Amino acid sequence: MAIPSLTLTEQAQMAMMLEVCAMTKPGNVDRGHDYPDTWLEHFLFSSLFCRTAFERAEMRAGTIGELIREATFLTGRHRGGNTHFGAFILLIPLIMGKGIEGACQCIKETSIEDAILFYDAFAHTAVRVQESDELDINDPLISDKLKERGMTLYDVMAHSAPQDMVAREWTVGFPLTRKAADLLKEDGRGREAVSSVFLWLLAEEPDTFIAKKFGNDRACQVRDQAIQVLAGQISHSEFDEYCIRESINPGSLADIMIAGLFVALIEGWEWDL
Repeated sequence: MAIPSLTLTEQAQMAMMLEVCAMTKPGNVDRGHDYPDTWLEHFLFSSLFCRTAFERAEMRAGTIGELIREATFLTGRHRGGNTHFGAFILLIPLIMGKGIEGACQCIKETSIEDAILFYDAFAHTAVRVQESDELDINDPLISDKLKERGMTLYDVMAHSAPQDMVAREWTVGFPLTRKAADLLKEDGRGREAVSSVFLWLLAEEPDTFIAKKFGNDRACQVRDQAIQVLAGQISHSEFDEYCIRESINPGSLADIMIAGLFVALIEGWEWDL
């Protein structure tokens, strides 16, 4: 009996699970440690709960804003808080577009209504935002402002891109997603490649989630420490222990890692070698 091929939905769910089950991902929930209120199980269950939104994305049965909102609401059925909002921002267009090239076309076709739906989803998360952002998710008039300015969801991402690397992936063609996927395929060690590629991402750019939480200097310091790990100057475990002790979690790069895993999987990377 022939083994059926995996659907895009299944590969996206696998990407989410592989990312959180990696060992070790400095500062983030993984097989080695939880956060006090957010556990490995919360991430795994979120990967299951979002299935119907992914299936609709695969069938192109909805818009990007609508499906990000649906995935966000579906994964709000546990007490672990937001686990994958940034990942949905990347995965939904990647699923709809069947990869990076198609995703780039899909996001350029987003509408003002997509932006409004995205902000509604955003308001139901605990995602950290810049306090000075003029497009405040807590502003009761945000929908009116988006309409007045004629801002599509792509425009919202372009507005956020200077301070948010997940949004920046949308506006510059998913370069870190592309690089993560390529590194996974080049490494060729299956699941063992995930932690090493994640470390490369940490060493490549300061994580904007860390910058929003602690300031850009701390984000740059974390990047520099990742570079030191790659150079063999400090150990991977020491870096992880430092991040956990200081409550530093590079969440934006974790979202990009998930997107890279998805692209690698749909391009033939084998996770269980």
